[in-house]
Amino acid sequence: MDDVKSSGVDASVANPARVYDYLLGGKDNFPADRELAEQVIAIAPTAREVTRQNRAFLRRAVRFLAGEAGVRQFLDIGSGLPTRGNVHEIAQAVAPDCRVVYVDNDPVVVAHGRALLEGDNTVVVREDLREPEAIVGDPQVREVLDFDQPIAVLLVSVLHFVGDEQDPFGIVARFRDAVPAGSYLAISHGTRDIPPRPDMTAEEMTEMGTRTQQLYEQAAVPIVNRTKADVARLFGDWDLVDPGLVFIQLWRRDDAGAALPGGFYGAIARKGGPGA
Repeated sequence: MDDVKSSGVDASVANPARVYDYLLGGKDNFPADRELAEQVIAIAPTAREVTRQNRAFLRRAVRFLAGEAGVRQFLDIGSGLPTRGNVHEIAQAVAPDCRVVYVDNDPVVVAHGRALLEGDNTVVVREDLREPEAIVGDPQVREVLDFDQPIAVLLVSVLHFVGDEQDPFGIVARFRDAVPAGSYLAISHGTRDIPPRPDMTAEEMTEMGTRTQQLYEQAAVPIVNRTKADVARLFGDWDLVDPGLVFIQLWRRDDAGAALPGGFYGAIARKGGPGA
């Protein structure tokens, strides 16, 4: 990562995208990221597996959107570092004419994304989730995506890094308003709502969630785990696709595994209205 170390990136401070990369088994991270990730694993031994399950949810969501839903445009906000099974690879395997815009505010993510991901119908843009008008008005975004046609907005494993004081509900509402009828919104979001597990008591699970959130706060990477009701609010009045808002492990699972649910809620919703 020498090419980005000279770009003003503070390698001494853990970054959510790089911590996520480490939990996925990636190599695009710094010691501070690995230290925080290992501390998270020490508190929540399932963290690495849940992170991988979240990535699997993204893959299933994109296959549904490009396949059954027939979407040909994707806006992946808070896309994170490139890894196996990126959105454009999944979508274009279903329909080669799919167009994808990746958005992230981390210069490391953008540098790597532009080096590895940009190509036919794919672009990487540096913008901030908390400034939705800048994203939807970005010239590169507008060049790739037609806002008169349905767009799938992906907000996967990113909104829990937006504090209540930054109004995540208002932010997502502006993205919902910016896309036409027939568009879709896919969200996965961290939660403290953990169903019963055979190997942990309810008190132990609550303590695990509290300590993990405190750890991120101490590392200057605040995380806000929200309830199911809170996550549901992010979709507004859009129509949830079956099976609705559930733990990510349960959303249209495509294997016979027995992954225990928990950690993240996930759902996809569709915007109705004239022409939808």
